[in-house]
Amino acid sequence: MKKHERLGRIKEMLQQENGLPIQTIARHLGVSHMTVRRDLELLVESNEAKLIHGGVILAPRSDQHNGYSPYSLNSAETVMTEEKRRIGILAAGLIEPQDTLIIDSGSTTEFLARNIPPDMRLTIICYALNIISASASLADCRQVFAGGTMHVNTLMFESPEGLELIKRHRATKAFVSAAGVHFDFGVTCLNAYERETKRTVIESSDQKILLADSSKFGLIRSDYFAELSHFDTVVTDKGVAPHFVEQMNELGIRLFLA
Repeated sequence: MKKHERLGRIKEMLQQENGLPIQTIARHLGVSHMTVRRDLELLVESNEAKLIHGGVILAPRSDQHNGYSPYSLNSAETVMTEEKRRIGILAAGLIEPQDTLIIDSGSTTEFLARNIPPDMRLTIICYALNIISASASLADCRQVFAGGTMHVNTLMFESPEGLELIKRHRATKAFVSAAGVHFDFGVTCLNAYERETKRTVIESSDQKILLADSSKFGLIRSDYFAELSHFDTVVTDKGVAPHFVEQMNELGIRLFLA
């Protein structure tokens, strides 16, 4: 098979499968791992593909705009709204008095912040404008805000100083959002600037709780930040496919369906 034929076939495979391990592509084409790597370098250079943790996906359009995706928090709040609301309410029920929480940016985590019991004494660490706004009225909560540069599409703040502030704290529970949840390619987000903050949050927390509606399962986004097995608990909605439920049970993850 000639190089241009391989490149065409690789793109077809990626369009069909959302994302693939490099070894799977090599096996399907009957060529070496290194041959596939060289082919993929051409697709990456032409901005048609993006190498990710353990494999490759078609390049998101966002890669043409300095790592920013067309995602906007305002748009996200209009998608799967009822499911996200139920997830937020259920996740809030996992909070206990005296907890120190880290609440990630996102539309689903905002529903969590809105449903925190108002009379519970807590410490809340966050770094997104919508999260601090949703939790600001909680009289018994100590608020810790990690600031920096604000990214308008997510209302998230990030900076080296913000990361250091998170590292100086230890949370009993972290509530983390995601744009994609895949059992081969891990848990992913849409914006490169989110990745380091999410990793730092996971490292700084005792219990790691993933909040993701059912539409996120099976998706692969451009920026990997964790394996699904890194999470103790997943809160999603009842629309999640049974085979995903089975896989999470096999990983020993505590699962809550809203």
